[in-house]
Amino acid sequence: MAVNLAPPDPARLHRVAGVDLGVAMVNIRKPDRKDLLVMRLAKGAQVAGVFTRNRFCAAPVTLCRKHLKNPIRALVVNTGNANAGTGVDGLRRASAVCAALAAKIGCKPQQILPFSTGVIMEPLPVERIVAGLPQALKNESDWFCAAQAIMTTDTVPKAASAAVKLSGGMATVTGIAKGAGMIRPDMATMLGFVATDAKVDAAKLRAVCRRAADASFNCITVDGDTSTNDSFILVATGAGPAASSAKDLALLERAVTEVARRLAQAIVRDGEGATKFVTVRVERGRSLAECRRVAYAIAHSPLVKTAFFASDPNLGRILAAIGNSGIEVESLRLYIDDVLVAARGGRHPGYREEQGVAAMKKPEFTVRAVLNRGKAEATVWTCDLSFDYVRINAEYRT
Repeated sequence: MAVNLAPPDPARLHRVAGVDLGVAMVNIRKPDRKDLLVMRLAKGAQVAGVFTRNRFCAAPVTLCRKHLKNPIRALVVNTGNANAGTGVDGLRRASAVCAALAAKIGCKPQQILPFSTGVIMEPLPVERIVAGLPQALKNESDWFCAAQAIMTTDTVPKAASAAVKLSGGMATVTGIAKGAGMIRPDMATMLGFVATDAKVDAAKLRAVCRRAADASFNCITVDGDTSTNDSFILVATGAGPAASSAKDLALLERAVTEVARRLAQAIVRDGEGATKFVTVRVERGRSLAECRRVAYAIAHSPLVKTAFFASDPNLGRILAAIGNSGIEVESLRLYIDDVLVAARGGRHPGYREEQGVAAMKKPEFTVRAVLNRGKAEATVWTCDLSFDYVRINAEYRT
């Protein structure tokens, strides 16, 4: 049940020169579905990444952090099994996958980045993954198929493209992501991969990667849980024009952020059991951190999110969530869409209950909190919490 989210049009997903994609079916968890992706990169490609802040991180996350010190030649992604909570054995299994792929494409195991998503605390089926590598390397796939191959509880594949004119010519940016549950802004989403054919210095690419994540994946929450496997990777193959000037780099960062934001919002729209897409905007705070604290207090609250699901403008729940943020709220003005519902610590005299109900019945609406304490602002995106969220997660392993 995705909120105003259709599958991407494969024809609008642009090929990125220097990235070769291949998928395979290896039956990791569910039969007859794409569940293995290999992304081969041209020599000289620069790669940057940010990862989960969950201290119980998965084996592939540990390896990726180490391997990023080397020139990266390929990414390998499996769905159906997270290889998290698997200890030393999990590291051995992830390393075995890296070694097998490296042997097939002629590079070192340390030049492979592994990624896994799925059920936690189950051993990674290395034999099936290794057996599927030849198929993935042989099958020339597109970004749409790649997006399908990394899905778990997603109902829709998530992919987006953009083009940007640099001084040396047109550059392409294309990305895919997966995620529908265990989504909280403590790095990024479950898995996200964005590639550009632009040529970018390694240090500058790392900065672009961090800022793009902060403006997109770090602004979403479905259920307030941080995954053990969260990874966001940005690749610059160098097969296209160089982003050498400050202007070029700014234009490229804008395009990367646009793609990342579209992917991040798609994750919220496809949140497990979601029926509402909600923008939470906090304005006139003293700092970005303060505004985000208030926004997350609203967006993480189960009581607020269940009220969203019921189209119930239970203002007390929203005000209580804001109060739990620890921010002074004497001058707070609270809006649902354009309807002023609360001011100066209580219900606005002109507010009528039917106005709030009408706004919250829409599949998309905005909760806006004006703090009147400064000039900073922040926006996060979230969804409601429905009966189906409980059902999906109760049945996840059955």
